[in-house]
Amino acid sequence: MSEPNIITLITDFGIYDPYVGIMKGVILSINPKAKIIDITHSIPPQDIICAGLTIKNSFSFFPEKTIHLAVVDPGVGSKRLPILIKTEKYFFIGPDNGLFSSIISNEKTENIIEITNKNYSLKKISRTFHGRDIFAPAAAHLSTGKKIDAFGSALKNPIIIPFPEPCILNSHEAEGEVVHIDCFGNLLTNISASFLEEIAGTKSFFLEVNNIPISRILPYYAAAEEDELFCIIGSSDTLEISIKNSNAQKSTGIKRGDKVRIIYN
Repeated sequence: MSEPNIITLITDFGIYDPYVGIMKGVILSINPKAKIIDITHSIPPQDIICAGLTIKNSFSFFPEKTIHLAVVDPGVGSKRLPILIKTEKYFFIGPDNGLFSSIISNEKTENIIEITNKNYSLKKISRTFHGRDIFAPAAAHLSTGKKIDAFGSALKNPIIIPFPEPCILNSHEAEGEVVHIDCFGNLLTNISASFLEEIAGTKSFFLEVNNIPISRILPYYAAAEEDELFCIIGSSDTLEISIKNSNAQKSTGIKRGDKVRIIYN
């Protein structure tokens, strides 16, 4: 059986400081053959929800047995636990703070391990950089073929936190919210195409955010008129709010967390 030598990284470290590079150095010192892929290091600081949504929307596009290492860790140095999760197809390593809630809740989870074996951490563990001292070494050792039960014992009650979900308000209204704003200023919502089909079907409907109406859902960006505010089903199969050749967030002032009303007949 081949070893899981791909390790992805998701952090809120940014690229100004050396933290990401140091983590990669630790991984490669343990396993020089590891293939490290940066998913993003631009998660807003301490934003567990944003990181969890990023994991949810990205993990399945990698080969089976990929190790997904995520460090968004406002509880670093506290009693929060370091964990290793094995699902049917992937591994996940990071803090037990709700970061992997969608994985634990929606994927076929085979094992959840509290990482306690100090043989798979650096000798000196700081109070502020467990990404370097615990998580990166654990991922590196796992990528060499170490069995997960060698890292510690089973964790029975991992932390699960609720992620924003759309809801039906009444017979002609539903509500979601803006959960992410990408680098283009597109406003990504938690309203999935399947939810939209369930509540509205073939009925006519429109959206409203902060009293701003959005009447058209288009098949692709270029179908919009210049500077038109419109919706599209994006690559994560959820509704996005965009402006053609412009920045929807800056133009509208809509922020993450703002509610999106769906009105249908």
